[in-house]
Amino acid sequence: MTQAPPLELLKQARTRFTQREIAAHVGKDIKTVRRWEKGDTPCPSMLEPALRDLLQGGAALKHGAANGAANFRFIDLFAGIGGIRMGFEAHGGACVFTSEWNDFSKKTYLENYGADHSFIGDIVSFPANDVPAHDVLLGGFPCQPFSIAGVSKKNAMGRPHGFECSTQGTLFFDVARIIAAKQPAAFLLENVKNLLSHDKGRTFEVILQTLRDELGYEVHYKVVDGQHFTPQHRERIIIVGFRSKTAFSWDDLRLPSVGPRLSSILHRTDGNEPVLPWDHDRFFDHAKQRVQPKYTLTSNLWTYLQNYAEKHRAAGNGFGFGMAYPDSVTRTLSARYHKDGSEILVSQGKRLRPRRLTPRECARLMGFPDTFRIPVSDTQAYRQFGNSVVMPVMQEVARIMLPHVQARPRAN
Repeated sequence: MTQAPPLELLKQARTRFTQREIAAHVGKDIKTVRRWEKGDTPCPSMLEPALRDLLQGGAALKHGAANGAANFRFIDLFAGIGGIRMGFEAHGGACVFTSEWNDFSKKTYLENYGADHSFIGDIVSFPANDVPAHDVLLGGFPCQPFSIAGVSKKNAMGRPHGFECSTQGTLFFDVARIIAAKQPAAFLLENVKNLLSHDKGRTFEVILQTLRDELGYEVHYKVVDGQHFTPQHRERIIIVGFRSKTAFSWDDLRLPSVGPRLSSILHRTDGNEPVLPWDHDRFFDHAKQRVQPKYTLTSNLWTYLQNYAEKHRAAGNGFGFGMAYPDSVTRTLSARYHKDGSEILVSQGKRLRPRRLTPRECARLMGFPDTFRIPVSDTQAYRQFGNSVVMPVMQEVARIMLPHVQARPRAN
C-alpha cells in the first residue's frame, strides 16, 4: 500500500534534517515527530505544505541553525492559543515566557506547547524586570477596544473604548513598559485593522509615538489579509519594531496572489479525511463519512437568520448571514461564531440546511495544522480560533524579520 504524501515527505525531510529541526519548522515538539515516524499517530495531510516548504527552502534554514544564527528567544504576551508563537517557532525560535489570563485558552496552549518555562496569567501586575531576557517580544494585545464590533458595542452601552477603556485598552502600555525594561532586539504586535482609524487616528498615533519617540524603536506597520494563505478574508495590522536601524522592508513578504479556497479546509467526505486520535469522531463521523449532524443549523435558527437578513435588506442595511461554498473565501471568523455561526455558513445544497464550520475546520481556517489539539468545548474553541491569528501570516512575517534580529547581539 502506498504511503500518504505527508509521510513520504517526512521521510525525505529526515534524510536532511533532525527531528528537532523538523519539529521547529512545523511548530510541534520532537515527541510528535517521533510518533509520526514510528506510525503511532498519522502524519497529518495539513502538514504537506510545511514539509514541502522545508524541503524546498530548508537548506538555508539548516545552514543557519548549524551556525547558531537561527536560534533566538522570544516571549509570548496575550498569547491566546499560541498562533503567533507557532509562526516564530517554525523558524527555530524558543519561547521563554508566556502570559495569558484566560483559563480556557491556557488549557489549549499548555496542551499543545507544554510548560517548560514561566507561564503567568495577568501581565498587568507582573514586574517588567522579572520577564526573562529575550530577542523578540510578541504580543497580540486585546483588540476588542479597537475593533468595529467592540467600539459599536461600547458606544451602545455608553462605555469608553480604546485607551479610555480601563481594562483592555491600556494593556498596550504593559507591552511598552516591558520593552522599556528589557530592550529586546525586536517586537511584533498584532491587532485589528480598525486600530488605524480608531478615534480619528489618534489612538494609533499614540502607539507610534510611544514606540518610536519614547522607546526609540524603528517601527514598520502593514495591514495583511490572511486570505493569501487561508480561505478567509481577515485583515489585521502588524506592527514590527527594531531597536536599531535596519533595512527591513515589507516588500520582502511573499504573499501568494491567489490563495486557497474553502474546499481546502473542509472535512473530506470522499474517504480521505484523516483519522486524528485526538479528535476521534468528535467533529466528523468516519464510519458514515460525514460531518457530525449537530453542526447543521436547526430549522428554527435557519428561519431566524433568513428573516433577520431579509429585514435588514429591506431597510437597506448589509447585515445578514454569509453563505460559503467550496470555491469561496469566507468572511472573517469572529469570537461570536459560537452563537449562531452566521458569518460563515457552509452550504450543503438546496435540500439541506447549511451548517457551521466544525472547530477542526476553524483551526484549519486559521492555518493551524491538524496536529493542533482542541481540548476545550466547541463554544470555547470557536471563541479561541475567532480571537486568534492566521498562523501562516505570522510565519511569513517572522521569516522577513529574523535576518534583522539575528544581526543584533543575542539577549543575555
